[in-house]
Amino acid sequence: MTGCCGCVATGLVAAAPPRSGRRLMRTLLLLVLSMVTVVREVTAQDAQCVLERAAMVETIRSYARSHVSVLGQQGLSGRVLEAMGQTQRHLFIPERSCSIAYADMPLPIGAGQTISQPFIVALMTQLAYVAPDDVVLEVGTGSGYQAAILAHLARKVCTIEIIPQLAAAAAKTLKDLAYDNVSVRLGDGYAGWPDCGPFEAIIVTAALGHVPAPLIEQLKLGGRLVMPVGPAYTTQQLTVVEKTGPGKTTTRAASLVRFVPFTRSPD
Repeated sequence: MTGCCGCVATGLVAAAPPRSGRRLMRTLLLLVLSMVTVVREVTAQDAQCVLERAAMVETIRSYARSHVSVLGQQGLSGRVLEAMGQTQRHLFIPERSCSIAYADMPLPIGAGQTISQPFIVALMTQLAYVAPDDVVLEVGTGSGYQAAILAHLARKVCTIEIIPQLAAAAAKTLKDLAYDNVSVRLGDGYAGWPDCGPFEAIIVTAALGHVPAPLIEQLKLGGRLVMPVGPAYTTQQLTVVEKTGPGKTTTRAASLVRFVPFTRSPD
């Protein structure tokens, strides 16, 4: 028999994998390729969101320059602008679209409620003068976005929402994003949250014709309450109330705004 160097021996045929095995391999390959595509899409979306968020912050900064009478020459603080730039607004709206989320406008979040215009969120946050060791109350959690902004600035945030589906969704979003210094409660915010206070700052995100007395009571001396005051479904006055002493407050009008009405419990 003649020898054969470097050739395949005759009579030996490599066994082909069974059809079921080939199908499994194709399925796994398609799964891997789809995962790679998803990762690329998520990465691209994240990059877009960063750019859109940065543009939103610049828009807010620009608007602040035209509100010198309200904010003073200093405008919005670096801490507030940084918090706005760190908070992923697209994760607090149903569409999760960056191009929509970072436009400076209010957006629907369901149950007849809205997430406020980013500039108004920044303005109210600035007017509350939140310090790093503060405990802050928010009345009207909505999507949880305002609470997330406050969480970057305060030691503790207590937020109340009267609509069950919004309270549950906001609590989940805040938990998923590791906002561990935020507590969400389902209930009527008119009475505040005494067990969580007293508070250095209170922000109310719905309009009412007057400032609730229980909220003033839960403010610390020197504390500030920021809320829209006025009738529903029309222009209201963004109002800042400062507690100057036992039973004493000062009040000033900051800006004309338009908010959804304050929802009360039927009980």
